[in-house]
Amino acid sequence: MDIKQYITNLSVPQNKVDVVLDTDTFNEVDDQFALAYMLASKEKLNVKAVYAAPFLNEKSESPKDGMNKSYDEIIRILKLAGHEELIDNTYRGSERYLENETVGVISPAACDLAERAKNYSPENPLYVIAIGAITNVASALLINPEAAENIVVVWLGGHALDYSHTKEFNMCQDIAAARVVFGCGVPLVQLPCCGVVHAFSLPYQEMEHFLKGKNELCDFLLKRVRENESEKLAADKAVARVIWDVTAVGWLLNTNNRFMESRLIHSPVPEYDNRYSYDESRHFINYVYFINRNELANDLYEKLVTLQTCSA
Repeated sequence: MDIKQYITNLSVPQNKVDVVLDTDTFNEVDDQFALAYMLASKEKLNVKAVYAAPFLNEKSESPKDGMNKSYDEIIRILKLAGHEELIDNTYRGSERYLENETVGVISPAACDLAERAKNYSPENPLYVIAIGAITNVASALLINPEAAENIVVVWLGGHALDYSHTKEFNMCQDIAAARVVFGCGVPLVQLPCCGVVHAFSLPYQEMEHFLKGKNELCDFLLKRVRENESEKLAADKAVARVIWDVTAVGWLLNTNNRFMESRLIHSPVPEYDNRYSYDESRHFINYVYFINRNELANDLYEKLVTLQTCSA
C-alpha cells in the first residue's frame, strides 16, 4: 500500500463501509451498548460479522469461558435487536491468548477474518472494530499477513500516551497480540482508555431517562447496568458508568470531527513491562485524544431507541 492510500485509510471514511466487530461482550456493560449502536448505525455501517473475544476476570473461569460467554451474549443482543440474520455470521474466537508474536491462535473468528480480508483492497478496506483483547485480530494477521493491506483496525485499548502505565484490561490481557497489531503496519486507529475515553461517562439516571421503556433492548441494557452497579444504586449513590466501547463505533461515524478529535503519531511499542516505548522511524497510526461526550451520547440514545426489537 502506498503512503498516500495508507494515510487515507487512517481517516474517517465518508461513504458507507463494511465492518466486523470483535468483542468480549460479557465482560462489562459497554460492549452490549457498542454492538447495539453499530447495528443501529446502518446509514454508515454494513455489518458483515461479529467475533467473540476472550477475557479473564471475575466473570469468567478462563479466556475460553469468557469467549464462550461473550458469544452467548452476542446472540442475545442480536435477537433483542431484531438482527437474527447475523447469527450465522457470528463466530467463536480464541480460547487462549497468544503464546508468542509469530503464531496466531486458530479459531473460527480468526480464520473468518483472515479469509474475509481477501475480498477487500487498500482502496476498499474492511473495517475491524475491536473492543476487547485483540487476540483474534492479531491471529488473523499472523494467519494471513496480506490482510494488513485490506483492513483498517479501530481498537479501544491501552491508555493515553502520557498516562502513568499501559496496564489497561484489553491490552494487558494479551500484550503479544497488541505488539503484533501495533507493529505489523496495518492501518490502526487507537482509542486509549484512561486519559481519553474515560470522558465518555453516562450517568445512570441519564441512561434511564433516555432509554427506559423505549424497547426491549434498551430495557435489557439498563438491566445490565443495574446488575453491574447494584450496590451503589441500592445505597442511593450517584452512578456514572464509562461506556468505553461505544467510542470505537463512534469513530467510524465521526464526520467533521463531531464526536472526537485525533492526530497521526508514530506507532508506539507496547512493552511487556506495561509501558510504551517510542521509535520515530515506525509507521503512523491515528491516535484519538479527545471525546465530545454530549454529542456522542445524544447520537447513541437517539439510535438505540429506533431499533426494532423482539424477545430473546
